[in-house]
Amino acid sequence: MIKNRGAFIVGIKSTSLSKKEKIFLKKYKPWGVILFSRNLKEFKQIKKLTSEIRFVFKDKKYPILIDQEGGRVNRLHNLIEASPFTAEYFGNLYKTNKYKFSNYYKVYIDQISYLLNELGININTIPVLDVRKSKFNNIIGDRSYSYIPKHVSNIGDFCIKEFKKHQLGTIVKHIPGHGLTNVDSHIKTPIIKFKSKYLFKNDFSTFKNKKSFFAMTAHIIYKDIDPINTATHSSKIINLIRKKIGFKNLIISDDISMKALKGNIKINTLRAISAGCNLILHCNANYKEMRIVAENSPSVDSFIIKKTSQFYNFLS
Repeated sequence: MIKNRGAFIVGIKSTSLSKKEKIFLKKYKPWGVILFSRNLKEFKQIKKLTSEIRFVFKDKKYPILIDQEGGRVNRLHNLIEASPFTAEYFGNLYKTNKYKFSNYYKVYIDQISYLLNELGININTIPVLDVRKSKFNNIIGDRSYSYIPKHVSNIGDFCIKEFKKHQLGTIVKHIPGHGLTNVDSHIKTPIIKFKSKYLFKNDFSTFKNKKSFFAMTAHIIYKDIDPINTATHSSKIINLIRKKIGFKNLIISDDISMKALKGNIKINTLRAISAGCNLILHCNANYKEMRIVAENSPSVDSFIIKKTSQFYNFLS
């Protein structure tokens, strides 16, 4: 079943699948579907929606993703109040009292995991492993655990391990590091001018040796490594992620429709695949754009099939 899928992930428009979306899913067979607040109104509706998606594919383990970070990125705000529980909150606990941190974060992850499992969602796009920086754009801000790279790395390991206990996949982001940006990549292309030696010691270091099934790229130009292309479109950066950072599993592009990427949807899709991204992420549920992504994404290759099978075995 996995073999016939396209190497891309899409969002959907509303709280149930439209007829057009059902036809799209059956025809183009995306690798996964990502859900946002627009799709998530109340418990029974969400459970019905995830069942509806899986029924299309006749696959009980079909990948359904969500951005449920906590804090200001709380897609399940209709079901749970998570705004106080930012990454910064847990990072501060870690810094002051590691015993209290481990108890509090474990309880929080237990509760989120229970809810996601009940709703039929099996991948959460956390942890954010970007190092927080003062005097830089607040798009990361309190979504980061800490200003200290080692703390970010250690908390990230804890997060991945705890979600795995509940048979939930995680996506480390935004690889190889988003904290040094002066602009929001949803709006404009960030350019980082720091030297690679600094980046490897700090921002890139938090992603090393992470046992997550998935990683999501940063739409950022690291001028000292590739002065032209964002990480998503840079074979140099993807190669660095593979060899120097050592990430061995599936690399997902950040949302291909974000304004940090200067090409049209077709070009952005083709360039991300060419650079080495395994899966293309498209979030806004614009049907015309979804078709372009689908028609320009390859079918899943042997590497994606192998890694997806490992993920499915983990879910058993």
